[in-house]
Amino acid sequence: MALWLCGAEVERISVHHRPSGLPLQGLIIGGGSDISPEHYGGTLEGKVKYDPERDDLETRWIKKALRDKLPMLGICRGAQLINVVHGGNLYDDIRHLREHTYNRPGLLPTKQVFVRGDANLAEVVKKRKLRVNSLHHQAVHDVGDGLRIIAHDLDEIPQAIESTDQRPIIGVQWHPEYLFYVPSQLRLFRWLVKQAQSLL
Repeated sequence: MALWLCGAEVERISVHHRPSGLPLQGLIIGGGSDISPEHYGGTLEGKVKYDPERDDLETRWIKKALRDKLPMLGICRGAQLINVVHGGNLYDDIRHLREHTYNRPGLLPTKQVFVRGDANLAEVVKKRKLRVNSLHHQAVHDVGDGLRIIAHDLDEIPQAIESTDQRPIIGVQWHPEYLFYVPSQLRLFRWLVKQAQSLL
């Protein structure tokens, strides 16, 4: 919905949706199941859901986007996977780290996020302080090569990453697709579309 509102033509690619073969100008890696811990040296155990086929598919697309210099927006799991592909790792489970932020999953913008003033993200969303939703129990820990952490929550857990060398890459830990009615969140999708249009 958000991409259509921004005037984009959208193609869905997944383990169940084969690519059309048409050229792509941008890529969103969305949310979903946990990333298998072998990809980042994690130790997560217990009742968690992995999707190895999706891990492999999206890892290939991220690497292709990097080779082709395509703009990328990572959402929740997508931001985490972009970080992992860059050599970073994750907090397996952040729930025990929570002191100042409720860890109840929800679609409404109830969590505070603070964005660095020198971040491209701050320029994109036109804000330094955001109210966002939260549907995750993992997060970026050590940031990968060529990326930097540019937003935190009240518990100092990373909430957004971006490229350090002007490549059009932003990853956010929340779900802006459920907040497209909030101007600052819709701007993320407008940013991606604008970056994609610059390649035409």
